[in-house]
Amino acid sequence: MTAIPLVLDGYLDELPVPGDDGLTARFRVISSPTDDATDETVFACHAADPHVAHALLNLMQPGDLLRIGGHLAVPGPGDGGGPRLAVDSLELLTPAPARNSAEMTLDRYSSYLVVFNSAVDTVQVFAEDGTWVGTAEHADAITDLIHAHEAGNPPPTP
Repeated sequence: MTAIPLVLDGYLDELPVPGDDGLTARFRVISSPTDDATDETVFACHAADPHVAHALLNLMQPGDLLRIGGHLAVPGPGDGGGPRLAVDSLELLTPAPARNSAEMTLDRYSSYLVVFNSAVDTVQVFAEDGTWVGTAEHADAITDLIHAHEAGNPPPTP
């Protein structure tokens, strides 16, 4: 098997998988010299250095732009398996953009529940027992809507 020194920039494809010993990690990096999907190469990687594995398993997330260095093992005839990059250095170049964990989020305001939907500015407000209170035009208007409801001036039901 031939090992070629290699340094490349690429995006962490998915969450790394810890090795059986807990001190190593397996992961994939997608690299493209042109940012065109047709030029992408997926590198299967293995980090045997416990410090690199710890960083991958605890500090990195899919979509992070990484600079990784190591040795690309290219199997010869009869070696079996595909090429694998043995990573011995790792640098976070750019963290992945924050992702919205869900389109809709439920939150509590005292004894009221509010539903935030990332697709719209309005916020649905319900009493704790499930009774509909109304729709706030934006998050800053939730308190006004709740005060109106408590004063006996709820908006009409939809």
